[in-house]
Amino acid sequence: MKNLTFVGALLLGLAFLLYYMLPEFSVVKLFEPMNLMGILAGIGIGLILGGIVGYVSKGTALREAEKKKELQRLRKVNEDLEKQAAELARQQTVTYVPDEKNNPQNY
Repeated sequence: MKNLTFVGALLLGLAFLLYYMLPEFSVVKLFEPMNLMGILAGIGIGLILGGIVGYVSKGTALREAEKKKELQRLRKVNEDLEKQAAELARQQTVTYVPDEKNNPQNY
């Protein structure tokens, strides 16, 4: 949004410079109805385009922030699940003791 303001001011300055370089330049002609209509139309178009671009960029930023929050939440859930799995693995250590009476081996 700040870049759009800078570009708008730059273009407005360029337009004034080009108008100033005209051979029949006068400050009074700047405020004639035809010139005022052009200035106001340029400002109106700039505001419309700036509003559209601002709306789109804000929506994109909000979606990006939502994705980051979701990713952080999923990482936390993943860490919790890994901790639970490690705790269960530690609790369920099974030692294998062969029972030769119930399962004799063939020699």
